[in-house]
Amino acid sequence: MPLPLNTSLVQFAEIFVSTQNRLQQQFGHLVAWSALSLVFIMALVVILRYGFNTGSIALQEAVMYNHAFLFMLGIAYTYQQDKHVRVDVFYAQFSANTRAWINVIGSFVLTLPAMGFIIWSGWDYVAVSWRIQETSAEAGGIEYLYLLKSLILIMALLVISQALSVATQSVLALISGNPPYNTSEKRTSQQPIESTDLNEGKL
Repeated sequence: MPLPLNTSLVQFAEIFVSTQNRLQQQFGHLVAWSALSLVFIMALVVILRYGFNTGSIALQEAVMYNHAFLFMLGIAYTYQQDKHVRVDVFYAQFSANTRAWINVIGSFVLTLPAMGFIIWSGWDYVAVSWRIQETSAEAGGIEYLYLLKSLILIMALLVISQALSVATQSVLALISGNPPYNTSEKRTSQQPIESTDLNEGKL
């Protein structure tokens, strides 16, 4: 049964979800280009090694940097697209409301505390790296190791933003009596939220 809604609060929540998801998608598409960069750099490393019998520590480390950039910054986008691998034996069999409750509880009990712990435990690790302007331990390596380590905190913040979006969508679904949202499909900011869109993914 739908609960009474505070119209202004609901509108704010819908704007937050729509904006967050749109930005997450745009950022994810940008990060995806690092896969092409990764292929190019790896090909260059192979050509230099086997074609010219030479190598580059910086290029080899650039492969690692690209891997880190792609995976660490792609985690939240994959979450937003609902593409993370999970054991779906029971979840798919639950009612729409039960799935919404699972999304809310999972966000606040699992995802947010886990990301908070990563930020708490990684803050000094990253801060020290920035303070000493940490560089590669290898001669000729990339000098910006502190930037690489910063991805730990950026990843956690992006996932927190997405977890709040998922929880907000599910709460909106519960109070409106509609099925929960699915964030994996696109909605323009001009489109209203229809009941048939919920959990079929139009936000």
